[in-house]
Amino acid sequence: MGGNRSVSRLGVSHAAVKGATVFVTGGGRGIGKALVEEVYARGAAKVYATARDPRTVAHSDAVPLALEVTDAESVIAAAQAQDVTILINNAGASAGASYLDSPMEDVRKDLETNFYGPLLVTRAIAPIIERNGGGHILNVHSALSWLADGTPYSASKAAFWSQTNSLRLQLPPRGIAVTGLHVAYLDTDMTSGLDAPKAKPRDVAVAALDGIEAGAHEVLADDPTRWVKSQLSADLEALYAQLKK
Repeated sequence: MGGNRSVSRLGVSHAAVKGATVFVTGGGRGIGKALVEEVYARGAAKVYATARDPRTVAHSDAVPLALEVTDAESVIAAAQAQDVTILINNAGASAGASYLDSPMEDVRKDLETNFYGPLLVTRAIAPIIERNGGGHILNVHSALSWLADGTPYSASKAAFWSQTNSLRLQLPPRGIAVTGLHVAYLDTDMTSGLDAPKAKPRDVAVAALDGIEAGAHEVLADDPTRWVKSQLSADLEALYAQLKK
C-alpha cells in the first residue's frame, strides 16, 4: 500500500509510536487487533487494549481493559490509565437498522456507539494526553463517512467525521494532533460472506500508524475510499447511480 496512500499534512508536531503508551478501543479483533500488533511492532512502551470482554484481547503484552464506550461509568473506569500519549478510537458497531421500519432505539444505536462513544472516550483521555506532554488521537472512520449506505451506520460515521474535523481544530493548542482514518471493507470475520474488494487489516494498521508518525490530517487507506472522496464535488449521480434517470 505504501506509495499509493493518500494523506494530508498537519501543521503540528508528529507523534512517534516508539516509546508511546497507546490506548486502543475495540482492540480485541479486526482492525483493532491489527493496530495493537502494529504499535507493538513499532516499539510502543505499553498498549491498553479495550473490549467489552477483555478476554478477547489476544496480544500477550497488551494490558486488557473492559470498556463499553457508550457507558460513561465504564469510560471513567478505563481512564484510570494515566500514562496514555496516543488514543486510537476504533470501537464501532453496525446495528443494521432501517430508517423507516426499525424501532427508533435501534436507529440510535449506531450513533451511540460510533459518535457519542468515541466522544466520551476522547473527553476522558485527552486531558491525560495533555498532562503527559501532548500526543495524538487517531479516529477510525469509513468510506461510508461520505457515502450513505441506507442505514444509520453511515450517518453515524459522517457525524464522527464532522466531530473529528472540529476536534482537529480544538486540540492542537493542548498539544494533541488528530488524524482520521478512512477505509472501506476490511478482510475480517464480519465481512467473510461479502463478495467485494477487502483491505487487509495489517495493511490498514500500517497506513494508519504511518499517518500518525507523518503527521497527517487524514489517511485514505484503500482505492474504494479514495474514489468515494474524489466524487464528493461531483453531482450526486456520481455516487448514487440509482438517481440517474
